[in-house]
Amino acid sequence: MSAHGLGGAKDLPIPSELAIAGAVAALVISFTVLAVAWREPRYDAATSGRPAPAWLDRLVSSRALAVAARVLGMAFFLYVGAAAVFGKDSLINPFLGTFYVLLWVGLVPASLLFGEFFKAVSPVRTIAMLFARVSGVPEGQGLYAYPARLGYWPAAAGLFAFVWLELVYPASTDLGPVRLWVAAYLGIMLIGSAVWGTTFLARADPFEVYSSLVAKLSVWGRRNGTVVIRSPLANLDTLVARPGLVAVVGILFGSTAFDSFRESSPWLKLVQSMSSSRVLPDTLALVCFSAGVALVLTLATMATGVTSETPRRALPDLFAHSVVPIIVGYIVAHYLTYFVEYGQQTLIQLSDPFSRGDDYLGTADLQINYWLSMHPTFLAVTKVVAVALGHVVGVVAAHDRAVKLLPRRHQLTGQLPLLVAMVGFTVGGLYLLFAA
Repeated sequence: MSAHGLGGAKDLPIPSELAIAGAVAALVISFTVLAVAWREPRYDAATSGRPAPAWLDRLVSSRALAVAARVLGMAFFLYVGAAAVFGKDSLINPFLGTFYVLLWVGLVPASLLFGEFFKAVSPVRTIAMLFARVSGVPEGQGLYAYPARLGYWPAAAGLFAFVWLELVYPASTDLGPVRLWVAAYLGIMLIGSAVWGTTFLARADPFEVYSSLVAKLSVWGRRNGTVVIRSPLANLDTLVARPGLVAVVGILFGSTAFDSFRESSPWLKLVQSMSSSRVLPDTLALVCFSAGVALVLTLATMATGVTSETPRRALPDLFAHSVVPIIVGYIVAHYLTYFVEYGQQTLIQLSDPFSRGDDYLGTADLQINYWLSMHPTFLAVTKVVAVALGHVVGVVAAHDRAVKLLPRRHQLTGQLPLLVAMVGFTVGGLYLLFAA
């Protein structure tokens, strides 16, 4: 199952030069307007957002809803797990589509719509909670406090392990390796939560961290335990900078770019000319893309004057939140067709988890709607707009953070390296989008 929502140039019937020029122009114009009209920080996590209606706060905060979400999440996990254990080793096994499509790609729209979606339905959190109840340990606590210096580094390792399995490992659609990956993931998460409590899951679970990052672009948040409604930009500003955050966004962004690059003609010709397996060159390229994004972000954010209150080495993590909308934009551009069409196929396959002709969910006779593939102009415009909009939102987020943290004399000049980096991301991303 190849994770490619692009389908090559036939999906993009607009001139690449026009799309790239338009996106870059939008980015530069946005920065110019911000420089003139946005001279004071507008977002503050302690005060932003308005309280949600009382009935909505009660509903979202209710134990009944939390239990229902956990029961549904666990039931779905067991259902798909049965397909993984007892189903056929075939592409029609819904376990594969659930893992690569509904989970990995579906996390993005679910988190944009509902906030921290994966945290609410996570089977790992449910199992950890049940273990805590049985052992008499207070819920959420572990044997030790989670080391602050680890931050998101464990999640970065987990995310890299996933994208390597999906994009590099040659047997990524064989049932055995994927089952082994999931078993290792469950084991590590459960052991970690037993040692460090649920804080470990919030920092180390690759899917929960991914979902929580994207959720910062939703309108849902909490302030002092109360549900509040914020603009996505105000919500994004509440993302807490921790060690490893740059690595996380570097892997999420870099792996998506690599997924386009590995299908480009020059790369295919290079790896096909090698007598050995393409695992090594693909692995090196994936590392270079991920590390390259992180390095560019680090250098661009540190190339400015600072105050004594904000050390230079802290700037990359403090500005990493501005890459989240860029990641979401590229996920939409790269995986839109893949998610909609393979997602429908997976829903059909879920009715027959053991490939015996069953129809447990009543979806086996549904037909896949290929409307997106049949409207290439709409698809092309959507993808380009998603990339451009993601970068514009990123520029706004970075600008607000800059006027909040940087000395006044560096508030504009200090942003220029990051603006140049974002222009580079725009040009490179759209080039790969058209070249794949």
